[in-house]
Amino acid sequence: MDFRLNDGQRLFRDTLRDFVDREIVPVARDWEHSGRYPTEIVEGMRQLGLFGLAVPEEYGGIAADTVSFALTFEEISRGWMGVAGILGSHSVSCFMLAKHGTEEQKAKYLPELATGERRTGIALTEPGAGTDLQGIRATARREGDEYVINGTKMWITNARHADPLPVLVKTDPTAAPAHRGMSILLVEAGTPGLEVTRDIGKLGYKGPESCEVVLVDVRVPAAQLLGGVEGRGMQQALSSLETGRINIAARSVGIAQRAYDEALGYARKRTAFGRAIGDFQAVQQRLAEIAVRLQAARLMTYWAASRMDDGVRMDTESGMAKIFASEQALACATDAMRIHGGYGYSTEFEVERLYRDAPLMSIGEGTNDVLRGVVAKSLLAGKATIR
Repeated sequence: MDFRLNDGQRLFRDTLRDFVDREIVPVARDWEHSGRYPTEIVEGMRQLGLFGLAVPEEYGGIAADTVSFALTFEEISRGWMGVAGILGSHSVSCFMLAKHGTEEQKAKYLPELATGERRTGIALTEPGAGTDLQGIRATARREGDEYVINGTKMWITNARHADPLPVLVKTDPTAAPAHRGMSILLVEAGTPGLEVTRDIGKLGYKGPESCEVVLVDVRVPAAQLLGGVEGRGMQQALSSLETGRINIAARSVGIAQRAYDEALGYARKRTAFGRAIGDFQAVQQRLAEIAVRLQAARLMTYWAASRMDDGVRMDTESGMAKIFASEQALACATDAMRIHGGYGYSTEFEVERLYRDAPLMSIGEGTNDVLRGVVAKSLLAGKATIR
Protein backbone atom coordinates (compact mmCIF):
# COMPACT_ATOMS: atom_id res chain seq x y z
CA MET A 1 0.00 0.00 0.00
CA ASP A 2 1.39 3.38 -1.06
CA PHE A 3 0.48 6.34 1.12
CA ARG A 4 2.52 8.78 -0.95
CA LEU A 5 1.05 11.42 -3.27
CA ASN A 6 1.96 11.01 -6.91
CA ASP A 7 4.03 13.67 -8.69
CA GLY A 8 0.99 15.48 -10.05
CA GLN A 9 -0.69 15.60 -6.66
CA ARG A 10 2.46 16.90 -4.97
CA LEU A 11 2.85 19.67 -7.56
CA PHE A 12 -0.82 20.57 -7.17
CA ARG A 13 -0.48 20.66 -3.36
CA ASP A 14 2.68 22.78 -3.51
CA THR A 15 1.00 25.29 -5.84
CA LEU A 16 -1.95 25.54 -3.47
CA ARG A 17 0.31 25.84 -0.45
CA ASP A 18 2.19 28.73 -2.01
CA PHE A 19 -1.09 30.48 -2.86
CA VAL A 20 -2.45 30.03 0.66
CA ASP A 21 0.74 31.24 2.34
CA ARG A 22 0.96 34.25 0.03
CA GLU A 23 -2.68 35.33 -0.41
CA ILE A 24 -4.70 33.97 2.53
CA VAL A 25 -2.59 33.56 5.66
CA PRO A 26 -1.48 37.23 5.89
CA VAL A 27 -5.04 38.63 5.75
CA ALA A 28 -7.30 35.91 7.18
CA ARG A 29 -7.41 37.03 10.81
CA ASP A 30 -8.13 40.71 10.07
CA TRP A 31 -10.63 40.06 7.30
CA GLU A 32 -12.44 37.40 9.30
CA HIS A 33 -12.86 39.66 12.31
CA SER A 34 -14.00 42.63 10.23
CA GLY A 35 -16.51 40.55 8.27
CA ARG A 36 -14.86 41.49 4.98
CA TYR A 37 -15.80 39.35 2.00
CA PRO A 38 -12.64 37.76 0.53
CA THR A 39 -13.14 39.08 -3.01
CA GLU A 40 -9.45 39.08 -3.93
CA ILE A 41 -8.96 35.52 -2.66
CA VAL A 42 -11.93 34.33 -4.70
CA GLU A 43 -10.36 35.92 -7.78
CA GLY A 44 -7.09 34.14 -7.02
CA MET A 45 -8.92 30.81 -6.80
CA ARG A 46 -10.52 31.56 -10.16
CA GLN A 47 -7.15 32.18 -11.73
CA LEU A 48 -5.90 28.84 -10.38
CA GLY A 49 -8.86 27.09 -12.01
CA LEU A 50 -10.20 25.86 -8.68
CA PHE A 51 -13.82 26.56 -9.56
CA GLY A 52 -13.47 23.81 -12.14
CA LEU A 53 -12.36 21.14 -9.66
CA ALA A 54 -15.51 19.04 -10.11
CA VAL A 55 -16.20 19.97 -13.74
CA PRO A 56 -15.29 17.49 -16.53
CA GLU A 57 -12.53 18.55 -18.90
CA GLU A 58 -14.91 18.57 -21.87
CA TYR A 59 -16.69 21.51 -20.24
CA GLY A 60 -13.49 23.39 -19.39
CA GLY A 61 -12.90 22.03 -15.89
CA ILE A 62 -9.88 20.28 -14.47
CA ALA A 63 -11.80 17.17 -13.31
CA ALA A 64 -9.49 16.76 -10.33
CA ASP A 65 -9.08 13.32 -8.81
CA THR A 66 -10.66 13.08 -5.38
CA VAL A 67 -7.36 13.09 -3.49
CA SER A 68 -6.44 16.38 -5.21
CA PHE A 69 -9.97 17.59 -4.42
CA ALA A 70 -9.29 16.84 -0.74
CA LEU A 71 -5.87 18.51 -0.89
CA THR A 72 -7.52 21.68 -2.14
CA PHE A 73 -9.83 21.97 0.85
CA GLU A 74 -7.15 20.95 3.31
CA GLU A 75 -4.73 23.63 2.14
CA ILE A 76 -7.28 26.44 1.84
CA SER A 77 -8.73 25.62 5.27
CA ARG A 78 -5.25 25.73 6.73
CA GLY A 79 -5.31 29.38 5.76
CA TRP A 80 -8.98 30.21 6.36
CA MET A 81 -11.71 27.61 6.57
CA GLY A 82 -14.44 30.08 5.62
CA VAL A 83 -12.90 30.65 2.21
CA ALA A 84 -12.95 26.91 1.58
CA GLY A 85 -16.73 27.02 2.09
CA ILE A 86 -17.14 29.29 -0.92
CA LEU A 87 -15.42 26.73 -3.11
CA GLY A 88 -17.00 23.77 -1.32
CA SER A 89 -20.66 24.57 -2.00
CA HIS A 90 -19.79 25.48 -5.58
CA SER A 91 -17.94 22.20 -6.14
CA VAL A 92 -20.65 20.00 -4.63
CA SER A 93 -23.20 21.65 -6.91
CA CYS A 94 -20.94 21.29 -9.96
CA PHE A 95 -20.43 17.60 -9.18
CA MET A 96 -24.19 17.10 -8.95
CA LEU A 97 -24.85 18.95 -12.21
CA ALA A 98 -22.09 17.08 -14.05
CA LYS A 99 -23.35 13.70 -12.81
CA HIS A 100 -27.11 14.19 -13.05
CA GLY A 101 -27.79 17.11 -15.39
CA THR A 102 -29.17 16.78 -18.89
CA GLU A 103 -26.80 17.43 -21.77
CA GLU A 104 -28.46 20.79 -22.32
CA GLN A 105 -28.07 21.77 -18.65
CA LYS A 106 -24.41 20.76 -18.60
CA ALA A 107 -23.63 22.65 -21.79
CA LYS A 108 -25.47 25.73 -20.54
CA TYR A 109 -23.87 26.03 -17.12
CA LEU A 110 -20.71 23.98 -16.66
CA PRO A 111 -18.31 25.96 -18.90
CA GLU A 112 -18.92 29.21 -17.02
CA LEU A 113 -19.03 27.44 -13.66
CA ALA A 114 -15.62 25.93 -14.44
CA THR A 115 -14.04 29.36 -14.87
CA GLY A 116 -15.83 30.94 -11.92
CA GLU A 117 -17.60 33.37 -14.24
CA ARG A 118 -20.69 31.79 -12.78
CA ARG A 119 -20.79 30.51 -9.22
CA THR A 120 -23.24 28.22 -7.54
CA GLY A 121 -24.27 26.63 -4.25
CA ILE A 122 -26.92 24.18 -3.14
CA ALA A 123 -30.20 24.94 -1.32
CA LEU A 124 -31.23 21.92 0.71
CA THR A 125 -31.68 22.93 4.36
CA GLU A 126 -34.84 24.61 5.67
CA PRO A 127 -35.83 26.17 9.01
CA GLY A 128 -37.49 22.89 10.04
CA ALA A 129 -35.43 20.41 8.05
CA GLY A 130 -31.67 19.99 8.16
CA THR A 131 -30.27 16.49 8.25
CA ASP A 132 -33.84 15.18 7.74
CA LEU A 133 -34.14 16.31 4.13
CA GLN A 134 -37.34 14.34 3.61
CA GLY A 135 -38.94 16.80 6.00
CA ILE A 136 -38.58 19.80 3.68
CA ARG A 137 -41.69 21.87 2.92
CA ALA A 138 -40.61 23.75 -0.20
CA THR A 139 -42.84 22.77 -3.11
CA ALA A 140 -42.81 23.12 -6.88
CA ARG A 141 -46.14 22.91 -8.69
CA ARG A 142 -46.13 22.11 -12.41
CA GLU A 143 -48.08 24.60 -14.54
CA GLY A 144 -47.71 23.91 -18.22
CA ASP A 145 -44.06 24.34 -19.20
CA GLU A 146 -43.10 25.89 -15.84
CA TYR A 147 -42.72 25.00 -12.20
CA VAL A 148 -43.91 27.41 -9.51
CA ILE A 149 -41.72 27.21 -6.39
CA ASN A 150 -42.68 28.29 -2.87
CA GLY A 151 -40.59 27.76 0.24
CA THR A 152 -37.76 28.95 2.47
CA LYS A 153 -34.18 27.70 2.61
CA MET A 154 -31.64 28.32 5.41
CA TRP A 155 -27.87 28.34 5.85
CA ILE A 156 -27.23 28.71 2.13
CA THR A 157 -23.59 29.42 1.29
CA ASN A 158 -23.02 31.47 -1.88
CA ALA A 159 -26.70 32.46 -1.93
CA ARG A 160 -25.89 36.02 -3.04
CA HIS A 161 -23.61 34.78 -5.82
CA ALA A 162 -25.23 31.55 -7.02
CA ASP A 163 -26.37 31.46 -10.63
CA PRO A 164 -27.96 28.99 -10.87
CA LEU A 165 -28.98 27.91 -7.38
CA PRO A 166 -30.12 24.25 -7.25
CA VAL A 167 -33.16 24.07 -4.94
CA LEU A 168 -34.49 20.85 -3.43
CA VAL A 169 -38.30 20.82 -3.53
CA LYS A 170 -41.25 18.48 -3.34
CA THR A 171 -42.84 18.10 -6.74
CA ASP A 172 -45.22 15.52 -5.27
CA PRO A 173 -45.90 16.34 -1.59
CA THR A 174 -48.17 13.28 -1.27
CA ALA A 175 -45.52 10.73 -2.30
CA ALA A 176 -44.73 7.89 0.10
CA PRO A 177 -41.96 7.53 0.96
CA ALA A 178 -41.38 11.26 0.72
CA HIS A 179 -38.11 11.05 -1.22
CA ARG A 180 -39.95 9.71 -4.27
CA GLY A 181 -41.67 13.05 -4.65
CA MET A 182 -38.54 15.23 -4.34
CA SER A 183 -36.77 17.00 -7.19
CA ILE A 184 -34.11 19.65 -7.76
CA LEU A 185 -34.74 22.77 -9.83
CA LEU A 186 -32.02 25.09 -11.13
CA VAL A 187 -33.10 28.64 -10.27
CA GLU A 188 -31.23 31.43 -12.01
CA ALA A 189 -30.22 34.62 -10.21
CA GLY A 190 -32.67 37.47 -10.67
CA THR A 191 -35.70 35.24 -11.13
CA PRO A 192 -38.76 37.15 -9.80
CA GLY A 193 -39.82 35.92 -6.37
CA LEU A 194 -36.34 34.68 -5.40
CA GLU A 195 -35.01 36.77 -2.52
CA VAL A 196 -32.05 36.49 -0.18
CA THR A 197 -33.68 37.94 2.93
CA ARG A 198 -30.85 37.98 5.46
CA ASP A 199 -27.39 36.84 6.43
CA ILE A 200 -27.35 34.59 9.49
CA GLY A 201 -24.95 35.52 12.29
CA LYS A 202 -22.48 32.77 13.17
CA LEU A 203 -19.92 31.83 15.80
CA GLY A 204 -17.36 31.01 13.12
CA TYR A 205 -17.31 30.18 9.41
CA LYS A 206 -17.05 33.84 8.58
CA GLY A 207 -16.11 35.24 5.21
CA PRO A 208 -18.75 33.50 3.11
CA GLU A 209 -22.37 34.42 3.66
CA SER A 210 -24.84 31.94 5.13
CA CYS A 211 -28.27 33.13 4.10
CA GLU A 212 -31.99 32.68 4.38
CA VAL A 213 -33.51 32.38 0.91
CA VAL A 214 -37.22 32.86 0.34
CA LEU A 215 -38.99 31.73 -2.82
CA VAL A 216 -42.48 33.10 -3.46
CA ASP A 217 -44.23 31.97 -6.65
CA VAL A 218 -40.87 31.61 -8.37
CA ARG A 219 -41.47 30.45 -11.93
CA VAL A 220 -38.78 28.42 -13.68
CA PRO A 221 -38.97 26.60 -17.01
CA ALA A 222 -39.55 22.86 -16.81
CA ALA A 223 -36.22 22.49 -18.61
CA GLN A 224 -34.56 23.56 -15.34
CA LEU A 225 -35.55 20.30 -13.63
CA LEU A 226 -32.21 18.64 -12.88
CA GLY A 227 -31.89 15.54 -15.02
CA GLY A 228 -35.28 16.14 -16.62
CA VAL A 229 -37.14 13.57 -14.50
CA GLU A 230 -39.16 14.25 -11.36
CA GLY A 231 -38.64 12.30 -8.15
CA ARG A 232 -34.86 11.94 -8.26
CA GLY A 233 -33.86 14.99 -6.22
CA MET A 234 -33.07 13.17 -3.01
CA GLN A 235 -30.86 10.66 -4.82
CA GLN A 236 -29.11 13.46 -6.68
CA ALA A 237 -28.49 15.44 -3.48
CA LEU A 238 -27.21 12.47 -1.49
CA SER A 239 -24.77 11.38 -4.20
CA SER A 240 -23.28 14.87 -4.24
CA LEU A 241 -23.00 14.89 -0.45
CA GLU A 242 -20.52 12.00 -0.66
CA THR A 243 -18.05 14.46 -2.18
CA GLY A 244 -19.26 17.05 0.29
CA ARG A 245 -18.21 14.81 3.18
CA ILE A 246 -14.75 14.41 1.69
CA ASN A 247 -14.71 18.20 1.45
CA ILE A 248 -15.64 18.56 5.15
CA ALA A 249 -13.15 15.90 6.24
CA ALA A 250 -10.39 17.67 4.32
CA ARG A 251 -11.36 21.05 5.77
CA SER A 252 -11.11 19.45 9.20
CA VAL A 253 -7.59 18.27 8.40
CA GLY A 254 -6.69 21.82 7.35
CA ILE A 255 -7.94 23.19 10.67
CA ALA A 256 -6.01 20.52 12.57
CA GLN A 257 -2.85 21.23 10.58
CA ARG A 258 -3.04 24.93 11.37
CA ALA A 259 -3.70 24.14 15.03
CA TYR A 260 -0.56 21.98 15.05
CA ASP A 261 1.51 24.66 13.29
CA GLU A 262 0.41 27.37 15.71
CA ALA A 263 0.88 25.18 18.80
CA LEU A 264 4.34 24.02 17.71
CA GLY A 265 5.50 27.53 16.93
CA TYR A 266 4.19 28.90 20.21
CA ALA A 267 5.72 26.06 22.25
CA ARG A 268 9.11 26.87 20.76
CA LYS A 269 8.93 30.64 21.29
CA ARG A 270 7.02 31.12 24.52
CA THR A 271 9.10 30.94 27.69
CA ALA A 272 8.13 30.32 31.30
CA PHE A 273 10.37 29.87 34.31
CA GLY A 274 13.34 30.61 32.10
CA ARG A 275 12.66 27.84 29.57
CA ALA A 276 10.69 27.37 26.36
CA ILE A 277 7.32 25.90 27.32
CA GLY A 278 7.97 23.10 24.82
CA ASP A 279 10.51 21.77 27.31
CA PHE A 280 7.74 20.94 29.77
CA GLN A 281 6.29 17.45 29.62
CA ALA A 282 2.66 18.59 29.88
CA VAL A 283 3.02 20.73 26.76
CA GLN A 284 4.88 17.96 24.96
CA GLN A 285 2.02 15.55 25.70
CA ARG A 286 -0.56 17.90 24.20
CA LEU A 287 1.61 18.64 21.18
CA ALA A 288 2.17 14.95 20.50
CA GLU A 289 -1.55 14.28 20.80
CA ILE A 290 -2.33 16.98 18.24
CA ALA A 291 0.20 15.46 15.82
CA VAL A 292 -1.24 11.95 16.23
CA ARG A 293 -4.82 13.12 15.73
CA LEU A 294 -3.87 15.23 12.73
CA GLN A 295 -2.03 12.50 10.87
CA ALA A 296 -4.68 9.89 11.59
CA ALA A 297 -7.40 12.21 10.27
CA ARG A 298 -5.36 13.00 7.16
CA LEU A 299 -4.77 9.34 6.34
CA MET A 300 -8.44 8.44 6.80
CA THR A 301 -9.49 11.33 4.58
CA TYR A 302 -7.05 10.39 1.82
CA TRP A 303 -8.16 6.76 2.11
CA ALA A 304 -11.81 7.70 1.61
CA ALA A 305 -10.86 9.98 -1.30
CA SER A 306 -8.84 7.23 -2.95
CA ARG A 307 -11.80 4.86 -2.62
CA MET A 308 -13.92 7.31 -4.56
CA ASP A 309 -11.24 7.47 -7.24
CA ASP A 310 -11.53 3.68 -7.49
CA GLY A 311 -15.09 4.22 -8.71
CA VAL A 312 -16.87 2.44 -5.88
CA ARG A 313 -19.80 3.71 -3.85
CA MET A 314 -18.25 5.17 -0.75
CA ASP A 315 -20.96 6.69 1.42
CA THR A 316 -19.67 4.60 4.34
CA GLU A 317 -16.04 5.59 3.82
CA SER A 318 -16.77 9.28 3.31
CA GLY A 319 -19.02 9.25 6.37
CA MET A 320 -16.34 7.61 8.49
CA ALA A 321 -13.71 10.10 7.34
CA LYS A 322 -16.00 13.05 7.98
CA ILE A 323 -16.92 11.83 11.48
CA PHE A 324 -13.35 11.13 12.54
CA ALA A 325 -11.62 14.13 10.98
CA SER A 326 -14.17 16.62 12.27
CA GLU A 327 -13.89 15.31 15.82
CA GLN A 328 -10.10 15.57 15.61
CA ALA A 329 -10.26 19.12 14.28
CA LEU A 330 -12.11 20.25 17.40
CA ALA A 331 -9.79 18.31 19.71
CA CYS A 332 -6.68 19.73 18.02
CA ALA A 333 -8.02 23.30 18.09
CA THR A 334 -8.86 22.94 21.78
CA ASP A 335 -5.43 21.58 22.69
CA ALA A 336 -3.71 24.29 20.63
CA MET A 337 -5.70 26.90 22.54
CA ARG A 338 -4.64 25.34 25.85
CA ILE A 339 -0.99 25.37 24.84
CA HIS A 340 -1.36 29.10 24.16
CA GLY A 341 -2.80 29.68 27.62
CA GLY A 342 -4.46 33.08 27.97
CA TYR A 343 -3.26 34.16 24.54
CA GLY A 344 -5.28 31.34 23.01
CA TYR A 345 -8.40 33.27 24.00
CA SER A 346 -7.17 36.46 22.38
CA THR A 347 -8.30 37.61 18.95
CA GLU A 348 -4.68 38.60 18.29
CA PHE A 349 -3.77 34.93 17.81
CA GLU A 350 -5.00 32.48 15.19
CA VAL A 351 -6.10 29.68 17.47
CA GLU A 352 -9.29 31.33 18.69
CA ARG A 353 -10.58 31.36 15.09
CA LEU A 354 -9.72 27.69 14.69
CA TYR A 355 -11.63 26.97 17.89
CA ARG A 356 -14.69 28.79 16.49
CA ASP A 357 -14.49 27.21 13.05
CA ALA A 358 -13.96 23.60 14.10
CA PRO A 359 -17.44 22.81 15.57
CA LEU A 360 -19.15 23.37 12.24
CA MET A 361 -17.26 20.43 10.78
CA SER A 362 -19.22 18.01 12.96
CA ILE A 363 -22.51 19.51 11.71
CA GLY A 364 -22.06 20.23 8.00
CA GLU A 365 -23.05 17.63 5.36
CA GLY A 366 -24.91 15.58 7.95
CA THR A 367 -24.35 15.68 11.70
CA ASN A 368 -21.89 13.17 13.09
CA ASP A 369 -24.55 11.46 15.18
CA VAL A 370 -26.71 10.83 12.12
CA LEU A 371 -23.71 9.70 10.08
CA ARG A 372 -22.79 7.17 12.75
CA GLY A 373 -26.21 5.65 12.17
CA VAL A 374 -25.63 5.62 8.40
CA VAL A 375 -22.29 3.87 8.82
CA ALA A 376 -23.70 1.32 11.27
CA LYS A 377 -26.65 0.44 9.01
CA SER A 378 -24.30 -0.06 6.09
CA LEU A 379 -22.12 -2.39 8.14
CA LEU A 380 -25.09 -4.36 9.47
CA ALA A 381 -26.53 -4.76 5.98
CA GLY A 382 -23.22 -6.04 4.66
CA LYS A 383 -22.86 -3.16 2.20
CA ALA A 384 -19.49 -2.28 3.71
CA THR A 385 -16.91 -4.29 5.59
CA ILE A 386 -14.03 -3.39 7.86
CA ARG A 387 -11.09 -5.80 7.74
